Amino acid sequence: MYKAVMVSLRLALGIGLLGSVVWQVTDRVINNVFRPDEYFAYFSIVSAIVAGGLSLYSAYVLATDKDETKFHNIARLSLAAAMVIVGVVYHALLADAAPDVRDIGYVWPVLPNEIIHTYAPIALVVDYLFSIRSPKLRLRASLWVAIFPLAWLGFSVVRGLITNWWPYWFINPNEDGGVPSMLMYVGSITVFFLAVGYLLQSVRLSFSKIYRS
Repeated sequence: MYKAVMVSLRLALGIGLLGSVVWQVTDRVINNVFRPDEYFAYFSIVSAIVAGGLSLYSAYVLATDKDETKFHNIARLSLAAAMVIVGVVYHALLADAAPDVRDIGYVWPVLPNEIIHTYAPIALVVDYLFSIRSPKLRLRASLWVAIFPLAWLGFSVVRGLITNWWPYWFINPNEDGGVPSMLMYVGSITVFFLAVGYLLQSVRLSFSKIYRS
C-alpha cells in the first residue's frame, strides 16, 4: 500500500511539474510572448524542472526497490525546501506584482501556475516527510538546502549586472534601497531556506522515531 501510494504521488508530482512548464511555454509561444532566456532564469521554473525530474527518478527508485542514496535524500530535502520557498515568496511578494510591460494583455494559464506555486510545494513536503524507506539523515544535513538557492542567486546577480535584467525585483540592486536592500532580501531568504530545511528534517526525524516504535 505504502509503495503504491508514494510511487503514484511522485509520478503525479513529476508529471504535474514538468507538464506545467511545458504548458506555460506552449501557451507563451502561441501568444508570441515567450522569451526563453528570461523564462528559464526564474527560480520557480528552475526549481519546478529539477523537482519534477527528481520526483520521477524517485518514483523509479521506489518502484524498483533500489536503495535511495544519501545524496538522493539530501537532494529531495533541498528541493522540498526550495519549492516551499517558491510558494511562500510567490504568495507573499509576487502574486500581485505588476506584469512585465511586454506581457500586458497576456494572462498566464491558471492551473500550471497553481501547481508550481501551491500544490507541488505541499505535495513535496508530504512526500519527504512520509518517506519511511529513505535513509536517515542527521539534522545538520539541512544545511545543504542553501547550496541550490545560493548557486542560483550567484548566477542571477552576475547575469543581472551584465544584462541589467533581473528575474525578481528584490534581487535588483537598482531598485529602491539599492545594494543594502538586495543583500537584506538575499540574506533573509537564505536564512528562511535554512529554517525550512531544519524544520523539515526535524519533523522527518520525529516521524522516523514514530515509525520505528
